[in-house]
Amino acid sequence: MASRKTSHPNRDSEDKYSILLPTYNERENLPLIVWLLVKYFGESGYNYEVIIIDDGSPDGTLEVAEQLQKIYGEDKILLRPRAKKLGLGTAYIHGIKHATGNFVIIMDADLSHHPKFIPEFIEKQKEGNYDLVSGTRYKGNGGVYGWDLRRKLISRGANFLTQVLLRPGASDLTGSFRLYKKEVLESLVERCVSKGYVFQMEMIVRARQLNYTIGEVPISFVDRVYGESKLGGNEIVSFVKGLITLFATT
Repeated sequence: MASRKTSHPNRDSEDKYSILLPTYNERENLPLIVWLLVKYFGESGYNYEVIIIDDGSPDGTLEVAEQLQKIYGEDKILLRPRAKKLGLGTAYIHGIKHATGNFVIIMDADLSHHPKFIPEFIEKQKEGNYDLVSGTRYKGNGGVYGWDLRRKLISRGANFLTQVLLRPGASDLTGSFRLYKKEVLESLVERCVSKGYVFQMEMIVRARQLNYTIGEVPISFVDRVYGESKLGGNEIVSFVKGLITLFATT
Protein backbone atom coordinates (compact mmCIF):
# COMPACT_ATOMS: atom_id res chain seq x y z
CA MET A 1 0.00 0.00 0.00
CA ALA A 2 2.84 2.40 0.81
CA SER A 3 4.20 2.16 -2.73
CA ARG A 4 0.89 3.42 -4.13
CA LYS A 5 1.20 6.61 -2.16
CA THR A 6 4.75 7.33 -3.29
CA SER A 7 4.85 6.18 -6.90
CA HIS A 8 1.32 7.11 -8.05
CA PRO A 9 1.11 4.48 -10.83
CA ASN A 10 -1.44 4.70 -13.63
CA ARG A 11 -2.75 8.15 -12.70
CA ASP A 12 -4.87 9.45 -15.58
CA SER A 13 -4.00 13.14 -15.89
CA GLU A 14 -7.39 13.82 -17.47
CA ASP A 15 -9.35 12.57 -14.46
CA LYS A 16 -10.41 15.12 -11.89
CA TYR A 17 -12.48 14.55 -8.76
CA SER A 18 -14.90 17.19 -7.49
CA ILE A 19 -15.86 16.67 -3.85
CA LEU A 20 -19.21 18.20 -2.92
CA LEU A 21 -19.49 19.18 0.75
CA PRO A 22 -22.95 20.49 1.69
CA THR A 23 -22.67 22.18 5.09
CA TYR A 24 -24.97 23.52 7.76
CA ASN A 25 -23.48 24.45 11.15
CA GLU A 26 -20.22 22.57 10.61
CA ARG A 27 -17.65 25.18 11.67
CA GLU A 28 -15.88 22.78 14.07
CA ASN A 29 -15.77 19.86 11.62
CA LEU A 30 -14.96 21.67 8.38
CA PRO A 31 -11.26 22.47 9.00
CA LEU A 32 -10.45 18.84 9.81
CA ILE A 33 -12.42 17.27 6.96
CA VAL A 34 -10.80 19.67 4.47
CA TRP A 35 -7.33 18.97 5.89
CA LEU A 36 -7.93 15.23 5.56
CA LEU A 37 -9.14 15.61 1.97
CA VAL A 38 -6.05 17.63 1.06
CA LYS A 39 -3.84 15.07 2.80
CA TYR A 40 -5.23 11.95 1.13
CA PHE A 41 -5.56 13.47 -2.33
CA GLY A 42 -2.03 14.83 -2.02
CA GLU A 43 -0.71 11.39 -1.08
CA SER A 44 -2.64 9.56 -3.80
CA GLY A 45 -1.73 12.03 -6.55
CA TYR A 46 -5.21 12.48 -8.01
CA ASN A 47 -6.38 15.87 -9.24
CA TYR A 48 -9.23 17.30 -7.17
CA GLU A 49 -11.29 20.26 -6.00
CA VAL A 50 -13.47 20.68 -2.91
CA ILE A 51 -16.76 22.51 -3.41
CA ILE A 52 -18.30 23.77 -0.16
CA ILE A 53 -22.02 24.48 -0.40
CA ASP A 54 -23.06 26.22 2.80
CA ASP A 55 -26.77 26.81 3.35
CA GLY A 56 -26.67 29.99 5.39
CA SER A 57 -25.20 28.43 8.55
CA PRO A 58 -25.73 30.78 11.53
CA ASP A 59 -22.64 29.40 13.33
CA GLY A 60 -20.09 30.99 10.98
CA THR A 61 -19.32 27.94 8.83
CA LEU A 62 -18.93 30.11 5.73
CA GLU A 63 -16.40 32.36 7.44
CA VAL A 64 -14.36 29.29 8.37
CA ALA A 65 -14.59 28.09 4.76
CA GLU A 66 -13.27 31.44 3.55
CA GLN A 67 -10.22 31.05 5.79
CA LEU A 68 -9.65 27.52 4.48
CA GLN A 69 -9.79 28.85 0.94
CA LYS A 70 -7.02 31.31 1.78
CA ILE A 71 -4.89 28.50 3.22
CA TYR A 72 -5.32 25.91 0.45
CA GLY A 73 -6.03 28.14 -2.56
CA GLU A 74 -9.03 29.06 -4.67
CA ASP A 75 -8.17 26.37 -7.20
CA LYS A 76 -8.67 23.64 -4.58
CA ILE A 77 -11.37 25.11 -2.32
CA LEU A 78 -14.43 26.54 -4.09
CA LEU A 79 -17.14 28.32 -2.12
CA ARG A 80 -20.64 28.16 -3.55
CA PRO A 81 -22.90 29.24 -0.65
CA ARG A 82 -26.67 29.65 -0.67
CA ALA A 83 -28.77 32.07 1.37
CA LYS A 84 -30.71 29.46 3.33
CA LYS A 85 -31.22 25.74 3.95
CA LEU A 86 -32.72 24.34 0.75
CA GLY A 87 -32.16 20.60 1.00
CA LEU A 88 -29.56 18.01 0.05
CA GLY A 89 -30.77 17.30 -3.48
CA THR A 90 -30.71 20.94 -4.53
CA ALA A 91 -27.30 21.33 -2.87
CA TYR A 92 -25.94 18.62 -5.17
CA ILE A 93 -27.56 20.23 -8.21
CA HIS A 94 -25.99 23.55 -7.21
CA GLY A 95 -22.60 21.93 -6.67
CA ILE A 96 -22.61 19.97 -9.93
CA LYS A 97 -23.09 23.21 -11.87
CA HIS A 98 -19.74 24.41 -10.56
CA ALA A 99 -17.87 21.09 -10.68
CA THR A 100 -15.07 20.91 -13.24
CA GLY A 101 -14.17 17.27 -12.55
CA ASN A 102 -15.37 14.33 -14.62
CA PHE A 103 -16.03 12.45 -11.37
CA VAL A 104 -18.00 13.73 -8.39
CA ILE A 105 -17.68 12.53 -4.81
CA ILE A 106 -20.43 13.21 -2.29
CA MET A 107 -19.82 12.86 1.43
CA ASP A 108 -20.82 14.33 4.77
CA ALA A 109 -18.82 17.21 6.20
CA ASP A 110 -19.26 16.08 9.82
CA LEU A 111 -16.37 13.55 9.82
CA SER A 112 -18.74 10.57 9.60
CA HIS A 113 -17.04 9.69 6.32
CA HIS A 114 -13.26 9.43 6.44
CA PRO A 115 -11.42 10.61 3.31
CA LYS A 116 -8.96 7.72 3.69
CA PHE A 117 -11.48 5.55 1.83
CA ILE A 118 -11.55 7.78 -1.26
CA PRO A 119 -8.49 6.21 -2.95
CA GLU A 120 -10.24 2.84 -2.54
CA PHE A 121 -13.36 4.28 -4.20
CA ILE A 122 -11.27 5.52 -7.11
CA GLU A 123 -9.44 2.21 -7.52
CA LYS A 124 -12.74 0.31 -7.38
CA GLN A 125 -14.26 2.55 -10.05
CA LYS A 126 -11.30 2.06 -12.36
CA GLU A 127 -11.27 -1.68 -11.72
CA GLY A 128 -14.74 -2.18 -13.20
CA ASN A 129 -15.36 1.18 -14.91
CA TYR A 130 -18.37 1.49 -12.59
CA ASP A 131 -20.87 4.30 -13.10
CA LEU A 132 -20.96 4.83 -9.35
CA VAL A 133 -19.20 3.47 -6.29
CA SER A 134 -21.01 3.46 -2.97
CA GLY A 135 -19.55 3.14 0.50
CA THR A 136 -21.25 0.37 2.45
CA ARG A 137 -21.56 -0.15 6.20
CA TYR A 138 -23.15 -3.57 5.73
CA LYS A 139 -20.62 -5.55 3.71
CA GLY A 140 -17.14 -6.95 4.31
CA ASN A 141 -15.37 -5.13 7.12
CA GLY A 142 -17.71 -2.13 6.98
CA GLY A 143 -19.40 -0.98 10.18
CA VAL A 144 -20.91 1.78 12.29
CA TYR A 145 -19.26 3.32 15.35
CA GLY A 146 -20.60 5.75 17.95
CA TRP A 147 -24.31 5.01 17.55
CA ASP A 148 -26.50 3.84 20.41
CA LEU A 149 -28.56 0.66 20.07
CA ARG A 150 -31.71 2.56 19.08
CA ARG A 151 -30.10 4.23 16.11
CA LYS A 152 -28.36 1.04 15.00
CA LEU A 153 -31.70 -0.77 15.06
CA ILE A 154 -33.36 2.03 13.07
CA SER A 155 -30.59 1.94 10.46
CA ARG A 156 -30.56 -1.86 10.17
CA GLY A 157 -34.34 -1.99 10.03
CA ALA A 158 -34.52 0.70 7.38
CA ASN A 159 -31.90 -1.04 5.25
CA PHE A 160 -33.65 -4.41 5.62
CA LEU A 161 -36.99 -2.93 4.53
CA THR A 162 -35.45 -1.26 1.50
CA GLN A 163 -33.71 -4.49 0.47
CA VAL A 164 -36.95 -6.49 0.71
CA LEU A 165 -39.22 -3.93 -0.98
CA LEU A 166 -36.94 -2.36 -3.59
CA ARG A 167 -34.29 -5.03 -4.43
CA PRO A 168 -31.78 -2.31 -5.29
CA GLY A 169 -28.70 -4.37 -6.08
CA ALA A 170 -26.65 -2.56 -3.42
CA SER A 171 -26.13 -3.38 0.24
CA ASP A 172 -26.36 0.14 1.71
CA LEU A 173 -29.05 2.43 0.34
CA THR A 174 -29.16 5.15 2.96
CA GLY A 175 -25.45 5.93 3.03
CA SER A 176 -24.23 9.20 1.53
CA PHE A 177 -20.58 8.49 0.76
CA ARG A 178 -20.35 7.86 -2.98
CA LEU A 179 -18.36 8.45 -6.15
CA TYR A 180 -20.20 9.09 -9.42
CA LYS A 181 -19.28 9.69 -13.00
CA LYS A 182 -20.38 13.29 -13.36
CA GLU A 183 -22.84 12.64 -16.18
CA VAL A 184 -24.38 9.77 -14.22
CA LEU A 185 -24.93 11.95 -11.16
CA GLU A 186 -26.48 14.65 -13.32
CA SER A 187 -28.85 12.12 -14.88
CA LEU A 188 -29.89 10.69 -11.51
CA VAL A 189 -30.40 14.04 -9.79
CA GLU A 190 -32.69 15.15 -12.62
CA ARG A 191 -34.93 12.12 -12.00
CA CYS A 192 -35.00 12.11 -8.20
CA VAL A 193 -37.93 13.74 -6.45
CA SER A 194 -37.27 12.74 -2.82
CA LYS A 195 -35.85 14.96 -0.10
CA GLY A 196 -33.84 14.38 3.05
CA TYR A 197 -32.57 10.89 3.85
CA VAL A 198 -34.79 9.27 1.21
CA PHE A 199 -32.89 11.14 -1.51
CA GLN A 200 -29.83 8.89 -1.19
CA MET A 201 -32.00 5.79 -1.34
CA GLU A 202 -33.81 6.96 -4.45
CA MET A 203 -30.49 7.65 -6.18
CA ILE A 204 -29.52 3.97 -5.94
CA VAL A 205 -32.99 2.77 -6.97
CA ARG A 206 -33.00 5.04 -10.04
CA ALA A 207 -29.47 3.88 -10.90
CA ARG A 208 -30.73 0.30 -10.95
CA GLN A 209 -33.65 1.31 -13.18
CA LEU A 210 -31.29 2.95 -15.65
CA ASN A 211 -28.94 -0.06 -15.62
CA TYR A 212 -26.01 1.90 -14.22
CA THR A 213 -23.28 -0.28 -12.76
CA ILE A 214 -22.64 -0.04 -9.02
CA GLY A 215 -19.45 -0.94 -7.19
CA GLU A 216 -19.18 -1.06 -3.40
CA VAL A 217 -16.39 -0.36 -0.91
CA PRO A 218 -16.75 -1.30 2.78
CA ILE A 219 -16.40 1.77 5.00
CA SER A 220 -16.36 2.58 8.69
CA PHE A 221 -19.06 5.12 9.53
CA VAL A 222 -18.30 7.13 12.67
CA ASP A 223 -20.93 9.30 14.35
CA ARG A 224 -20.29 13.02 14.08
CA VAL A 225 -17.52 14.41 16.29
CA TYR A 226 -18.95 17.90 16.85
CA GLY A 227 -22.53 19.14 16.68
CA GLU A 228 -25.86 17.40 16.96
CA SER A 229 -27.23 14.62 14.78
CA LYS A 230 -29.87 15.77 12.33
CA LEU A 231 -31.82 12.47 12.54
CA GLY A 232 -35.13 12.89 14.37
CA GLY A 233 -38.73 11.77 14.37
CA ASN A 234 -39.63 13.86 11.33
CA GLU A 235 -36.82 12.29 9.32
CA ILE A 236 -37.97 8.78 10.25
CA VAL A 237 -41.56 9.54 9.20
CA SER A 238 -40.31 11.05 5.94
CA PHE A 239 -38.19 7.95 5.31
CA VAL A 240 -41.18 5.62 5.71
CA LYS A 241 -43.32 7.78 3.41
CA GLY A 242 -40.52 7.90 0.83
CA LEU A 243 -39.99 4.14 0.98
CA ILE A 244 -43.69 3.52 0.33
CA THR A 245 -43.63 5.98 -2.57
CA LEU A 246 -40.59 4.34 -4.15
CA PHE A 247 -42.10 0.88 -3.70
CA ALA A 248 -45.27 2.02 -5.48
CA THR A 249 -43.54 3.84 -8.31
CA THR A 250 -40.45 1.75 -9.14
